[in-house]
Amino acid sequence: MLYISKKKVNRRTLLQGTGVALMLPYLSAMSPALSQEITATQRFGFIYTPHGVILDDWIPTTTGSDYKSSPILSSLDEFRDQMTIYSGMRLNTSNTVGSGHATSSATWLSGAVAKDTSGSDIEAGKTIDQYISDQISQDTPLPSIEMGIEDVGHMIGSCDGTSSCGYINSISWKTKNQTNPMEINPRTIFERMFGIGSTTVQRLQRSKTDKSILDSIVTASQRMESQLGPRDKNRLDEFLTTVREVERRVGNLETRLSEGGTNLSAAPVEIPELYEEHVDIMLDLMYLAFQTDTTRVSSMMLSRELNQRTYPQIGVPEQHHGVSHHGYNPERQQLHSLINTYHVSLFSKLVSKLRNTEDFGGTMLDNTTFLYGAGMGDGNVHSKDPLSNIIVGGLASSHGQHIDMTQSDGTPIPQANLLRGVLQYAGVEVDALGDSTGIITL
Repeated sequence: MLYISKKKVNRRTLLQGTGVALMLPYLSAMSPALSQEITATQRFGFIYTPHGVILDDWIPTTTGSDYKSSPILSSLDEFRDQMTIYSGMRLNTSNTVGSGHATSSATWLSGAVAKDTSGSDIEAGKTIDQYISDQISQDTPLPSIEMGIEDVGHMIGSCDGTSSCGYINSISWKTKNQTNPMEINPRTIFERMFGIGSTTVQRLQRSKTDKSILDSIVTASQRMESQLGPRDKNRLDEFLTTVREVERRVGNLETRLSEGGTNLSAAPVEIPELYEEHVDIMLDLMYLAFQTDTTRVSSMMLSRELNQRTYPQIGVPEQHHGVSHHGYNPERQQLHSLINTYHVSLFSKLVSKLRNTEDFGGTMLDNTTFLYGAGMGDGNVHSKDPLSNIIVGGLASSHGQHIDMTQSDGTPIPQANLLRGVLQYAGVEVDALGDSTGIITL
């Protein structure tokens, strides 16, 4: 039974302390007393994996609602009622810049054509995350949050044949000439969300103390709890515990990095044994950002194109890029499939948290839509055709299916049609997007 507080709590209520402000998560007391009208906040996340996928292990062999689960996507099986697999698509094949790596990530969310340049005068297209942010994030503290794992800020010149390094540093473009840098330092994101300084010196000081930012808002939280019923008190306690735990893990990561001589103003780079922890922290920050309505739009690169990351923790000691060029050798294809499966399993943990968190009118997963996938199909030949990506979360009518979008003549349709479908679902209408020829309605 839903507990209704005698006092209504405003959705934008802040718990404030010295230099700290926490937006509250969903509480029952935020709903008008005895009213069944609940306004859900829609959120959107975009998760990218590089170097393509093993399509035979990604795409189910059957279509429709009774499709047989595929090996790579198996960790998402429990969410298939809120997931749609789209195959038979293609990224804009007019892109001829470089070898295809740079344009895969740079145009994944726009379907645009990238300008052929090795300099700083990069040009592609505004991405759908930013169109959506313009529409739904105007009253949130942060319009959008962009996250990554590897530092590419130092890379200049050509990174992919004739392609500028600027094309591989982000999947989010604010305009056709400006990318949104993917922040790879968890502390920077944490403090951008909740307060406290973010200079290198301040990070070092923070990493040497166990004092939590929550300590400065204890009084405010106690005042808030006096207005709440038992269920909301428990929910607030769980939320504050989650924030404290994420902060503790960020601090632990920083301590190990600083002890190893890593500058905290830079990214945790080439630390295979910490990769999963790093990704988990970033995705937990995305979860908290959505839960507190700090932002409604976020994107993350699980790794970048042309990376040199290895995954010994899952039995892949070779570099991801090298493994993607498997030459169709079954053993090497299996290694690439292991990486694809691993990345999906990390994402599935975020999906699980959202599904297990109550929100206006249902769960956070009901109110959050993710696009997950890659800008390449077959990484061995850098193909943009065919391509398969998935939509997870939200209440799309298409959910529970594998849909093959291949046209009657055997050619894939533009993925930009799916991107326009995401825009439409978010309430954003555009006349054109990249090479789109229509709209795939979610």
